[in-house]
Amino acid sequence: MPDQTGAADGPRTPGTATRGETVPTVPPASKAARETAVDVIALLERGRTLATPVLRAAVDRLAPPMDTVAAYHFGWIDAQGKPAAGDGGKAVRPALAVLSAEVTGAAPETGVPGAVAVELVHNFSLLHDDLMDGDEQRRHRDTVWKVHGPAQAILVGDALFALANEVLLELGTVEAGRATRRLTTATRALIDGQAQDISYEHRDRVSVEECLEMEGNKTGALLACASSIGAVLGGADDRTADTLEKYGYHLGLAFQAVDDLLGIWGDPEATGKQTWSDLRQRKKSLPVVAALAAGGSASEQLGEILAADAKASDSENFSEEEFAARAALIEQAGGREWTAEEARRQHSVAIEALGSVDMPDQVRDRFTALADFVVVRKR
Repeated sequence: MPDQTGAADGPRTPGTATRGETVPTVPPASKAARETAVDVIALLERGRTLATPVLRAAVDRLAPPMDTVAAYHFGWIDAQGKPAAGDGGKAVRPALAVLSAEVTGAAPETGVPGAVAVELVHNFSLLHDDLMDGDEQRRHRDTVWKVHGPAQAILVGDALFALANEVLLELGTVEAGRATRRLTTATRALIDGQAQDISYEHRDRVSVEECLEMEGNKTGALLACASSIGAVLGGADDRTADTLEKYGYHLGLAFQAVDDLLGIWGDPEATGKQTWSDLRQRKKSLPVVAALAAGGSASEQLGEILAADAKASDSENFSEEEFAARAALIEQAGGREWTAEEARRQHSVAIEALGSVDMPDQVRDRFTALADFVVVRKR
């Protein structure tokens, strides 16, 4: 199919119509990264460990019952209010924020307020997205709106956004003000992306360029902020912060491309969502728009089916076989293969951006290892 984003042509690995695979592979990490054998799980856990106490303290400021609803969302309690060890997500954003502080030579703790602020904004978006998308499951549990109702999902989401700004601004430093400006800009882009995503569900066709713009807003902007906010709090100049944001933005596009693959072909036991979740929601994700842009019989057949689907009142009466048939057409038209290649391309651009930032080799290796982790995962 035509290269819609300037990616170089080259051999590609064909996919299959199965679910639950690891997707996709990435180019080998740098020699330094291989030699240091970065423990990504430990890196993620470090960010989670440093950020969680501050995150809990921030959530405790909320008035009842919002504090309890937020605690449920974060997995700290179950639906009955009992302590739980729930899945709190991958914690990529806190890990990036803490790591970015070390670019400036500061202690990782310097990035913690930024890590918490970004995590609060991220979860504000999840609470609202789950309600808008009608998602009933997240992280293998019922979503907040399903348990506590739509009103609480909206209110708690709004409260988390307010808390994010509080956590930064109460530092009272020039750097905190700079960090807050970057966070609010990223949040506005994130909201723009969600609005685009919703509007695309009601259109027969969306271009690849439009889809990438939407995903850059919805996912790339906040990962860009996470990748730079710790450095800003550590006193980095704007050039350094902007370059780290470039790394995070393209990492976000790679992250979302993989999410789009998992949204169709992911194993529900790993993703915590329904089978064919993005197809059920009629999302114009990258595999879909790439398949529709490809041309050929499979692309044309897919377009006809999706156009008919758009006229149906809902997709709840579709059988698993019907969703599987749509997924197979997307794959036959090249949508799965193209999206995997795009994830690899965006990963490469992200890694290249690191080359123009002066930082300790160990920090660079960790940024590279986190990028590799984002592109090769099952959830």
